[in-house]
Amino acid sequence: MNHYETVFILNPVLSETQIKETVKKFEDFLTSKGAEFVSKEDWGLKKLAYAIQNKKSGFYHLFEFKVAGEAIEPFELEFRRDERIMRYLTVKLDKHAIAWAEKRRKKLNEKA
Repeated sequence: MNHYETVFILNPVLSETQIKETVKKFEDFLTSKGAEFVSKEDWGLKKLAYAIQNKKSGFYHLFEFKVAGEAIEPFELEFRRDERIMRYLTVKLDKHAIAWAEKRRKKLNEKA
């Protein structure tokens, strides 16, 4: 099982319910592929560096998870099919990135 991190941006015109449904859809998809979640974060509404689909902001979400490599291609296909997703990026983490992510999570927990 490889360690991955996915950040995706949801359309800012969605209601709170639609956002939760969309995030749940992708969580369930990964769980059905045997993924083990390490962390899930809702970064909220953020201003974009440049307009995407004529939108200047979007709702950011981050998933950190472990799953077999074969699950990533169908996962990203689901992102491309869903019109509520404006952008996404999945990155395979190496040992240094995993250590950095753990340090970042500890800082977030200390602030909370």
